[in-house]
Amino acid sequence: MKDKTTALTSFMKQRRMGLNDFIQRLATNSYACKHPEVQSILNLSPPQDAELMNANPSPPPSPSQQINLGPSSNPSAKPSDFHFLKVIGKGSFGKVLLARHRADDQFYAVKVLQKKAILKKKEEKHIMSERNVLLKNVKHPFLVGLHYSFQTADKLYFILDYINGGELFYHLQRERCFLEPRARFYAAEIASALGYLHSLNIVYRDLKPENILLDSQGHIILTDFGLCKENIEPNGTTSTFCGTPEYLAPEVLHKQPYDRTVDWWCLGAVLYEMLYGLPPFYSRNTAEMYDNILNKPLQLKPNISNAARHLLEGLLQKDRTKRLGCAEDFIEIKNHIFFSPINWDDLNAKKITPPFNPNVTGPNDLRHFDPEFTDEPVPSSIGCSPDSALVTASIKEAAEAFVGFSYAPSMDSYL
Repeated sequence: MKDKTTALTSFMKQRRMGLNDFIQRLATNSYACKHPEVQSILNLSPPQDAELMNANPSPPPSPSQQINLGPSSNPSAKPSDFHFLKVIGKGSFGKVLLARHRADDQFYAVKVLQKKAILKKKEEKHIMSERNVLLKNVKHPFLVGLHYSFQTADKLYFILDYINGGELFYHLQRERCFLEPRARFYAAEIASALGYLHSLNIVYRDLKPENILLDSQGHIILTDFGLCKENIEPNGTTSTFCGTPEYLAPEVLHKQPYDRTVDWWCLGAVLYEMLYGLPPFYSRNTAEMYDNILNKPLQLKPNISNAARHLLEGLLQKDRTKRLGCAEDFIEIKNHIFFSPINWDDLNAKKITPPFNPNVTGPNDLRHFDPEFTDEPVPSSIGCSPDSALVTASIKEAAEAFVGFSYAPSMDSYL
């Protein structure tokens, strides 16, 4: 029990580490580097993988390398439209803040990204992909919605639904694991969201408890679409090495082409974690964890139902051509016996009462956000545009790189 507690504590401390930082740490660990599987992973020859490792960051691209994505569609929006109240999240390129719109007093989650940081790591395509995916989310109940986006000379702003029931990760931390009916409810709503993305030929690629939020009633909301891959047809594949270490599918670790079944592997890993408290192949030793994912048979303790066991074995099948979902995608998941208690029409209509209610009192109730974020002061630069006299040449280049980022929905989006 003591070893399990130590492993869990270590695991929680490492979980918010991005893959770039993780690979850099892995590359500097002499013991881990000796492991053949780790050496194979670190031998990332394609250009995009070398950039992902970010061992030698390149300078921001010249104007000739920048992408013109069309005219801005919401030039009137600006940071001063908002009163920024609290930091509620952080990422590689910026922060997520709770903000109230000064004109209508509505609360939003505003994702503020630094252009220079994005360009330095050559991540502008991922950011634009996130924006593109957000634009397609307006009709699904379990995906976070984008209201509009805009930019200043040095920052990008996503104006998103404000969801304050807390990360699934936060609730798992507190409760260690969930009973099977609760895990089934969350897994069903997650699967519905993934199935919808797949129907749009989008592979999500980064499912993990940190990217799964609960709304104020307790329903799942999937967020953070920065690693989504668009235009993947039903039989299409991609090969970019990305994701989160604990949830990487074997085919991704093998650097083989992979398809949408990578999302069903991740669903299996998240369901396993909900039932058992840790991801299925977790080890504090990163080399051992990768070896476990690639070679260790799935081990299931006897305290779950046969239906849950069968589903986990199907989703966590190492051979993607035999994995549950490989033939008919979401239909196979939906029809599995584990989900037989779920009425999918009622689920998508949010007619099923969630098994847990976050009991938030209103938008200012931040009890389910990590104090690591909410105790941080709101940067004064977030809510104002830089003085034009202070904008450097590199910031001007950054501004040109994101032409067309801004977005405002047409009125019929709300009808």
